[in-house]
Amino acid sequence: MPEQSFTDNKFERLQAIIDDGAMQKARRMLTALSPGEVAHVLESLPPTERTLLWELVDHETDGEVLVQVTDEVRDDLLRQMDYSELLSATEAMEIDDLADLVQELPYTITREILASLDNQYRQRLEAVLSYPEDTAGHLMDTDTVTVRPEVTLDVVLRYLRQLGDKVPPDTDTLFVVNREDRYLGTLSLAALVSNDTSEIVAEVMSLTVQPIAAITDDKEVARQFEQNDLLSAPVVDDEGHLLGRITVDDIVDVIREEGEHQFMGQAGLSEDEDMFAPVLPSSRRRAVWLGINLFTALLASWVIGLFEATIDKVVALAVLMPIVASMGGIAGSQTLALTIRGLALDQLTSSNTRWLILKELAVGSINGVVWALVVAMIAGFWFNNSQLAILIAVAMVINLVIASVMGTFLPLTLNRMGIDPALAGSVLLTTVTDIVGFFAFLGLATLFLL
Repeated sequence: MPEQSFTDNKFERLQAIIDDGAMQKARRMLTALSPGEVAHVLESLPPTERTLLWELVDHETDGEVLVQVTDEVRDDLLRQMDYSELLSATEAMEIDDLADLVQELPYTITREILASLDNQYRQRLEAVLSYPEDTAGHLMDTDTVTVRPEVTLDVVLRYLRQLGDKVPPDTDTLFVVNREDRYLGTLSLAALVSNDTSEIVAEVMSLTVQPIAAITDDKEVARQFEQNDLLSAPVVDDEGHLLGRITVDDIVDVIREEGEHQFMGQAGLSEDEDMFAPVLPSSRRRAVWLGINLFTALLASWVIGLFEATIDKVVALAVLMPIVASMGGIAGSQTLALTIRGLALDQLTSSNTRWLILKELAVGSINGVVWALVVAMIAGFWFNNSQLAILIAVAMVINLVIASVMGTFLPLTLNRMGIDPALAGSVLLTTVTDIVGFFAFLGLATLFLL
């Protein structure tokens, strides 16, 4: 039997404990979970049970849990916390996590939190907050271990022993800087312990890890981690001064959020959508895109209405026209997904966009012809009408070609306009393929069957 997943195992046991009213047992079980697992449990509960469970969470881990839940769930939990609990939750948090959290708090609370920090810690936090969200500077942790290139490895080892538990968590690499704190290279812990202690840092340090500018977009940072198999990377300012580091656990969060954004955006939803949010807020958010979809559906219906007389005389058109629109929609969606992925990975540029459009035009033409022949044979056999078979074949070729081109053109245009193609692309593409499909099929039928 395959091993049970977290959801099938721990969560179900915890749910049963809550249902039985054994709160102390539930508290003990929560204490044994990691902050990430607690966050998963909270996101998986309806509001009433979530509130009950949040009261049982150890206050020492409140902050770590808050930074791991989605924004909407975090807002819900923050509303349940008083001033003293908020201050307590921020104690001993890492700089990058604290920077994420304080942005969600009321200004008065944020000001009090900043005032409660020691001067050095506050300056480091303000340095992170000074960079825009979704940049390397905002993502970084300013807590690093630096060494000079001229010292020996023995000196470095004694320095690390002196730091003891003050060495930042997840430290796999030390950063080599000069006297002006400009980044020079890295000294991995593996190189530190495997070389003679009499050697100097400059002789064994690595120059392969390129620094990341603080203003670099977090998606670009994720690409650099992926392409170079990094576990951590230095962050520098415009003059090359070391500001902090980014670790792979931060990048995992970026990748997950981007994946959720692409997936949820196709349905017009935010990646932070709370599955168990109250009915009215959820209804309001979804109503916007339902209204947009209704408008686009009315446009398609209006096109059909233009050919009402044709449909009345040739009833078979009403049976076949959804096939034309559906095939175009699928073809366009395939191209749309490919293009949005290319934009997300920064693989599309002005030099290769034209090639992609021509390639998708060719793909749409080939698939259009192949499947048009298949549908034509089915339609001809079904209605015993060769003229109708030819018309639906031509309409399908037209729609699949247009759908393939628009699946590339629409997201590129939306992206240039500053509109998220993952959010708006599918709605607009559906409208185009429906209108083109109906107009081509019914228009051709009007010209040649009446």
